[in-house]
Amino acid sequence: MLAFDIAAPLVAIVALLAIGSFLDWPLWWVSVCSILGLLIVEAMIVNAVLWRRDRVTAGTDDDGPGLRLAVVALMTGLVAAAVVVGYTRLTLPDRQLNNDAQEVVRLATAVSEATATFSPQDPMASIERAAALMAPAQAEAFKANFGKSTEDLARKRISAQAQTISAGVEALGTDGANVAVVMRGTQSTPGQAPTRAVLALRVTLGKPEGRWVVLDVAPINTPNPQG
Repeated sequence: MLAFDIAAPLVAIVALLAIGSFLDWPLWWVSVCSILGLLIVEAMIVNAVLWRRDRVTAGTDDDGPGLRLAVVALMTGLVAAAVVVGYTRLTLPDRQLNNDAQEVVRLATAVSEATATFSPQDPMASIERAAALMAPAQAEAFKANFGKSTEDLARKRISAQAQTISAGVEALGTDGANVAVVMRGTQSTPGQAPTRAVLALRVTLGKPEGRWVVLDVAPINTPNPQG
């Protein structure tokens, strides 16, 4: 009687409440929980009446093994559901945060390398790669600003390459992020020795329509030539 008539219904009610807590009590679950909870309480009341009248309950009735099996199945199902919902709700934010961190670092690294890379044979290639990772308004402004400087670089046959040394998230929220990117840049001019510098950029990203895009790229400090 203790297991089937008292413990099992109470565990089922606790599981219902736990699921509601994990889900932050949406309106639909309030209705479901109320109905199921009321049915469980009614079953407990019926058990109490039967005990007082016939000295038999669902847990002590030798002719009702199927009913006891149903009680155990209901309790097990609700407990399993509570565990699954709890695990999902508790681990989902961490997984989403890790996914967002990887995505913003990937985008920041790609756009940083593209802005510091230039080939006189295809002067607009790197600009187009960087603009493809930006929000539409920022992409147009970026192409307009950098497009002018590419003409002079192409005329002088200057080429530049950049490789990321490290990148790290400075700030990350649900709809915005800042990523610091440190790169090693090499600039080559015909007839001159290549110049190398360490470039540090801060990339600002947003998530306006559920997809991370670059909003701004700005230098953190002035590059220091290394030879």
